[in-house]
Amino acid sequence: MTAIRVVPTMFCLALFGAAFSPSAKADDYDKKTTFTFSQPIEIPPVHLTGYRVLPAGTYVFKLINSSSNRHIVQIFNKDQTKIFATILAIPNYRLQPKDKSVITFSEAVQGNPQAIRAWFYPGANWGEEFVYPKAKAVELAKATNLPVLEMPAPAKEEVAKPEEARAELERAPVMAVRPSGEEVEIAQVVTPPPAAEVAQAIAAPAPARAAEPKLPTTASPLPLIALLGLLALGGALTLRVVEKRGL
Repeated sequence: MTAIRVVPTMFCLALFGAAFSPSAKADDYDKKTTFTFSQPIEIPPVHLTGYRVLPAGTYVFKLINSSSNRHIVQIFNKDQTKIFATILAIPNYRLQPKDKSVITFSEAVQGNPQAIRAWFYPGANWGEEFVYPKAKAVELAKATNLPVLEMPAPAKEEVAKPEEARAELERAPVMAVRPSGEEVEIAQVVTPPPAAEVAQAIAAPAPARAAEPKLPTTASPLPLIALLGLLALGGALTLRVVEKRGL
């Protein structure tokens, strides 16, 4: 008899849990990816004033613009209520996918945190390599013994609203600097992925990945409260019927 009494209760609990299970939805159109850094990390401009180095924490990367040879990436805080940076990136087929979605220069410039080099979106066969101002690119290239993408320093590297720098970055000329300090065309250090592959990757859904649980914050809770009330009432009536039959 005890087992029979437990069944309606377990049924109601199962429905209760289903009502509160958050739904996962991947934002594939903008390649939204969440990263958690365990240590400070340096980022290219244009960034929010005072945030040349991001503190350890959780951040969201999004692709906001794409063309055949350059992309615009924005970095947000975890809740996506603040934009820390709007960054120019070049798709580079020579960069092979790593075990991590974000890669940094293996050697930091002495006295500075590691600088971010590229971002791999899950399922992509190339990296979004970030472009640094000329002086910083030369510094990184010499310190890491790697070619670094460069552009003339933006009019302002630190601004109050990084999102307004998009148009400037789209027009900025891009070169590359070798560890020797020699400036070269980006074609000598970057292999662009096939245009069709880029378009397909941007349009197609990415492989399934875990999403942060998040309940809707704008919907009214009244329908859910009513549902829970009906479930509770139904469970009580069922339990009462079972008890009467057992007498």
